[in-house]
Amino acid sequence: MAGARQAVGEARRIVVKVGSSSLTTAAGGLDADRVDALVDVLAKVRSGGEREIVLVSSGAIAAGLAPLGLRRRPKDLARQQAAASVGQGLLVARYTASFARYGVRVGQVLLTSDDMSRRAHHRNASRTLDKLLAMGAFPIVNENDTVATDEIRFGDNDRLAALVAHLVRADLLVLLSDVDGVYDGDPVRPGTSRIAEVRGPADLAHVEIGSAGKAGVGTGGMVTKVEAARIAAAAGIPVVLTSAVHAADALAGGDTGTYFHPTGRRSADRLLWLQHASTPQGSLTLDDGAVRAVVQGRKSLLPAGIAGVEGEFSAGDPVELRDREGRAVARGLVNFDAREIPLLIGRSTHELARDLGPEYEREVVHRDDLVVLHP
Repeated sequence: MAGARQAVGEARRIVVKVGSSSLTTAAGGLDADRVDALVDVLAKVRSGGEREIVLVSSGAIAAGLAPLGLRRRPKDLARQQAAASVGQGLLVARYTASFARYGVRVGQVLLTSDDMSRRAHHRNASRTLDKLLAMGAFPIVNENDTVATDEIRFGDNDRLAALVAHLVRADLLVLLSDVDGVYDGDPVRPGTSRIAEVRGPADLAHVEIGSAGKAGVGTGGMVTKVEAARIAAAAGIPVVLTSAVHAADALAGGDTGTYFHPTGRRSADRLLWLQHASTPQGSLTLDDGAVRAVVQGRKSLLPAGIAGVEGEFSAGDPVELRDREGRAVARGLVNFDAREIPLLIGRSTHELARDLGPEYEREVVHRDDLVVLHP
């Protein structure tokens, strides 16, 4: 364990995620003292110039509640987006003022999952974050709540943070909330204890993980934090999950919170986004030969292997690839509109080029735009 925590203390590029409950009052307004306390820690960590930090910050919707006269987080998307529109400006203004005490400039980066599953957008987001860090600015990332729809939302910033950690090739992900780690039961009950480290899913197989945060102003409970930790760990990134008040200790490699050991290797950047951040807009049913080619052979999906199509989608949208039993075996970015697919089903690319033109002599889903879900 000491070696793992030492690696935390030596991590050079770090993504830190902080939840709404750690930044706001129960009534919904920003708590300037809490924001300043977090900024004090982050500014000190990066002050030597050897460590870089990207902050994924919730709090926009919560910050917009009081100014709009809302007593609690609204359930409907339209009012959530109105609150986010007001609150995002307040949130970044608060961070800007707080970091200015250290002479640090802040850069705002708003993302949607739809942006991140598309090749060009993904590359641009990566480039922007790299440039902000290189120029000494402090990137603050949030979901673009004001334009995201129910279909394309990350759902919570825990998962967004895991994917941002992968996007920027981080050495460490730190998830901060109002709970100081994963416990083997309800933390408020006597006799429960903190789980210091997790080496894999088996370590949590018999643990009942709560789903609601204490403050009631955020969207993600412990379930989403553990899932985010698993996503990052599977991508080769260690994770520390703890409370915001222990942020300094966590970043220094102290024995606080729950440490998730990496469980996998780093993979091609966009494929993690495709697997965890995209919402399929439709599905393609594959014949048995195409399932084998895609899943076992890691080949592109050709028109000849398609047996059916469902949904309304456009070229470039994420779609599910299913076997004949309806099981999703892969996910990929499709090269044709849904209305074109029936013309392609079961036909060779050579035949399609002859009958429909050379632009049809290509894959329906290229292997570089495809991630296997069930090997």
